[in-house]
Amino acid sequence: MLKSFRADLHIHTCLSPCGDLDMSPKRIIREAIKKNLDIIAICDHNSAENVKYVKRAAKNFGITVLPGMEITSREEVHILGIFGTLKDVLNVQKVVYQYLTPGKNNPEYFGDQVVVNEFDEVEGFNERLLVGATDLTVKKITEIIHKYSGLSIASHIDRESFSIIGQLGFIPDNVGLDAVEITSRENIEKLKGFFPKEKNFPVVTSSDAHYINDIGKKYIDFLIEKPSITEIGYAFKNIEGRRIL
Repeated sequence: MLKSFRADLHIHTCLSPCGDLDMSPKRIIREAIKKNLDIIAICDHNSAENVKYVKRAAKNFGITVLPGMEITSREEVHILGIFGTLKDVLNVQKVVYQYLTPGKNNPEYFGDQVVVNEFDEVEGFNERLLVGATDLTVKKITEIIHKYSGLSIASHIDRESFSIIGQLGFIPDNVGLDAVEITSRENIEKLKGFFPKEKNFPVVTSSDAHYINDIGKKYIDFLIEKPSITEIGYAFKNIEGRRIL
């Protein structure tokens, strides 16, 4: 039986250098409940080290936490990878770390990159330069995401910075994206002019929350059987009644 599920597929934690320090696992889950979300995806910049803690914090609260990551390409394009299992996202993290710009984070300049457990206790700090780009193209990132059974979504394509349209001026037809993300549905028709010919990507809206109050401000409703990455993939393709509402 198909049901409606409300999702925010782009939430950062305090691991992202630009994420507010209040973006801890317990606080994120508390706010997601307050905003009546059924599904959230944790997508920090070039790392997934807080995902397991958010999943643990969500236990017994009826919220599905999908493991994810926002990966920065060689072209400085942000791509969301959203997965079904923690193992899959951690395998992708290994690849991302291998190709991430060398260097050490400067907390005073970029912000702290805090690893926080499900009790909101500090486990440590990630010292990699998570704000940097990887030496991976958009196409290669999408191939890696698909290798580990994930969905590849171009982030905030209606922004000038770090978007595939802002950086490349168009969306190439061979990059294998599963969907695109926008910040406002008012922009859909205008942005379709940048899509490849005869390509009509599924369009999602999500919060890209870096602050607690932003969680769930933008969301997407799915008509699916259960809250899973497989079902969301079916909704993107309108398979057997699954769809974006």
